[in-house]
Amino acid sequence: MLSEVEKSLKQYWGYDEFLPLQRRAIECSVSGRDSIVVLPTGGGKSLCYQAPAVSMDGMAVVVSPLISLMKDQVDSLLQCGVSAARLDSSMTVYERDQVIKAVSLEQVKLLYMSPEKLVSEGFIEFLQGFKLSLIAIDEAHCVSMWGHDFRPEYRQLSCLKEMFPGVAVHAYTATATENVRGDIAVQLKLSDHEMLIGSFDRANLIYKVEQVQDKVSRVCRIVEENKGNSGIVYCIRRKDVDEMFKQLSARGVKALPYHAGMDAEARRINQEAFDKERVDVMVATIAFGMGIDKSNVRYVVHAGMPKSLENYQQEAGRAGRDGLEAQCYLLYSNGDYQVWKFILSQTDDLAAKKVSLDKLSEVYNFCHSMNCRHAALVEYFGQNLDKDNCSACDVCLGDVEEMEEALIVAQKILSCVVRLNQSFGADQVSMVLTGSKDKRVTERRHDQLSTYGLLKDFSKGVVRDWTEQLVSQGYLAKQGEFNVVCLTKTGGEVLKGLKVPRLLKPLTDKPKPARKSKVVEQAWEGVDHGLFERLRQVRKEQADLKGVPAFVVFGDAALRDMARIRPTTKRMFNMVKGVGQAKSTKYGKKFMREIAIYCKEHSVGTDVV
Repeated sequence: MLSEVEKSLKQYWGYDEFLPLQRRAIECSVSGRDSIVVLPTGGGKSLCYQAPAVSMDGMAVVVSPLISLMKDQVDSLLQCGVSAARLDSSMTVYERDQVIKAVSLEQVKLLYMSPEKLVSEGFIEFLQGFKLSLIAIDEAHCVSMWGHDFRPEYRQLSCLKEMFPGVAVHAYTATATENVRGDIAVQLKLSDHEMLIGSFDRANLIYKVEQVQDKVSRVCRIVEENKGNSGIVYCIRRKDVDEMFKQLSARGVKALPYHAGMDAEARRINQEAFDKERVDVMVATIAFGMGIDKSNVRYVVHAGMPKSLENYQQEAGRAGRDGLEAQCYLLYSNGDYQVWKFILSQTDDLAAKKVSLDKLSEVYNFCHSMNCRHAALVEYFGQNLDKDNCSACDVCLGDVEEMEEALIVAQKILSCVVRLNQSFGADQVSMVLTGSKDKRVTERRHDQLSTYGLLKDFSKGVVRDWTEQLVSQGYLAKQGEFNVVCLTKTGGEVLKGLKVPRLLKPLTDKPKPARKSKVVEQAWEGVDHGLFERLRQVRKEQADLKGVPAFVVFGDAALRDMARIRPTTKRMFNMVKGVGQAKSTKYGKKFMREIAIYCKEHSVGTDVV
């Protein structure tokens, strides 16, 4: 059976082999063993159930949380020549009846639906009349209240093992901590299941974290630097989205907004425009999340601190789903923490509030950290990065500018913490060090301390940031309800001059030119840029004719491979990664003709082996 699945992989998707974890996940599918599969966004989760479903007897049922996500996946499968369908509330009665008829005639290999539809009255009984090959639950973290995107309707799926005895249930997610993974198994009542966890590292993503004073200006510069590419700009609040959209539009950027304050139809129209590349930029709140199946998002900007590292991993992970290089910018200001703290505190559930605020503190520390961003993210999910330098983040690329006298500055801050008897927060420490006349300083006679005014040449905000950087590096720690700053053992070693911390230079309005990552150079090696752009136009024309998103026709990875190989024969065209038989038949002649014309115009060779 596994060899049959491998043939399907080449026939329908144009790939020669599975990734290691995909193979193990597929072995669970064909052997009928339950599984929980955790793979990062872009890691190929969908193929883990789509490929075996095509080869196995019967129909696979796929549970998905959003209509837009189901539509994109079904469109992609149909373009590959796979018989897939969906049932959702956006369809007309006639359309739904046609799908039911196709299912009754056993003409559907994969049927997508929401959890509510699957467990609705009468529908389970309907499905029990057919042979099911497997049940796949996408975005499975939604089943756990410990997850970052809990959805109560997912809890209804606990009946599946009882209602479909003998049918394996497979849960797939990109972001799940150990607690969430355990809860998924309990809630879905999985038995003797395989737990498959891939690396949480997205090596193709280039992470950059910047503290900025004017987020709008910085976002506009980033969008200009990525002109012509698809990007997402995340904002914390709806009003931030509206303002950012207004500013980008005023500069001639093709952008659209997306947030929960808009009606469902307006959101659908805007997402479709983004998917079909009628606009380049989507400005959104976190409401624009799981429904994104677009593979060629080349950059994601967080114009504000995210509320958790799970959210950041998933939202930033919307970039580079095709495995090619993508930029992830996190732009924050000190006020972001307070904005989120206010939003997350609007609940009477004290336990939930504590969990949310703890997660927020972890993001805050991530922003102020001087450690490798890739390493920090995978460590949060319980893994270790297997390299000393990721070559794909601002820290490892040397884009962050460090203080030359970091030891002296750090010793002044740590000394002040000690002089304050380790009884105050970072705000008080920074006010004392900058020589503040605030009554919170003078009334406590802290202006009489020997450390008073030692860093008076810097602003309170700069000193506060340095204090947070020392916390993130473990030289200081926060304790208690009021986040009192205390000296750690390693902090004592800094005071003695035995350890030297890393501190960022104060923020300036002129960002340092970023160094080019090896990830970018490798992804473009051998690619003819002009031909790639020409093929993007052909792809868009074909997508518009078919009424599907451009990435459904071919992903950027396939186009770059075409621009590298420059195929003009069917044999060579079929060697392109991501070209299956159905797509080769549908689009091969058009793309090969354009390649031949371009190569003749520019006197470059074709069919490069």
